[in-house]
Amino acid sequence: MKTSIIAIALLATAVTACSTEPASNAETTEAAMSAELVADLGGELQGPVYTKKEGETLALTGYDAVSYFNGDAPVEGSKEFRVRYQGFDYQFATAENAAIFQTDPAKYAPQYGGYCSWAIGANDALAPGDPTVYHIVDGKLYLNFSKDVAKRWTKDVPGFIEKGDKNYPTHDASEHYTS
Repeated sequence: MKTSIIAIALLATAVTACSTEPASNAETTEAAMSAELVADLGGELQGPVYTKKEGETLALTGYDAVSYFNGDAPVEGSKEFRVRYQGFDYQFATAENAAIFQTDPAKYAPQYGGYCSWAIGANDALAPGDPTVYHIVDGKLYLNFSKDVAKRWTKDVPGFIEKGDKNYPTHDASEHYTS
């Protein structure tokens, strides 16, 4: 009798396990990525955020946003120290930098969602920002498309920032640069 009950229990478990639908790749990937987050700070987008491919969530091409403010060249972050802010993932080189970002993410996140500051200011256009071509102005991080574009931007930084601050909010958060 005991053997029959155990056999029925094992059979029921096997049937249940076989009938469960496997999670899709997207669900599995999202679950794995969420599990790896140091924090999800939430927040609503104020405009589009540049990512290499439409639909991706990696901001600043993986560079550590806090490292720009440490006085040295910016460094790439690690998936190990990932913080989600306004639906986008920022990676950090250290747990300390991830913790610093969490105290005031708006202070460290790039202006104009990481799009080129000159393009948004001069032409009201979205162009990718290169995370290695940047300026810190009044405690804020601005990226440019290239070194040549950065030279144009430095000719009238206050003017381009003033125009960029007006232009950027007119772009929908769902927009993405396409070449």
